[in-house]
Amino acid sequence: MAAGGFCKLPNGRVVVALNLPSPTAADSSSAVRVLVHAQNRARALTRLRNLGMRAVYLRGNAAPPTPDEITAVLHHPDGLIWRTAPDNGVTCLELWRPIKSLLHRTAA
Repeated sequence: MAAGGFCKLPNGRVVVALNLPSPTAADSSSAVRVLVHAQNRARALTRLRNLGMRAVYLRGNAAPPTPDEITAVLHHPDGLIWRTAPDNGVTCLELWRPIKSLLHRTAA
């Protein structure tokens, strides 16, 4: 379930979107959508790996970020946000959260 994708911006930077298993769920049924704004795809994945998400890979471009997702991550100071991934692909109305809140939930 490692669906994801990227979008190259006019300034050469990229926004990477990944659907990952929720680190807080006991089972793998729930997922989170993570967005990363970085210089390139490799650096985006490195940012996630440095936060402890070691097995993060981007294979293909099956689920690229939507224009709304790109706007959300560009307006966040850290450039790294998440929310629960919708099950059926319908737009989620949940607010985006900073990645630190996801990491604190896993530590608790």
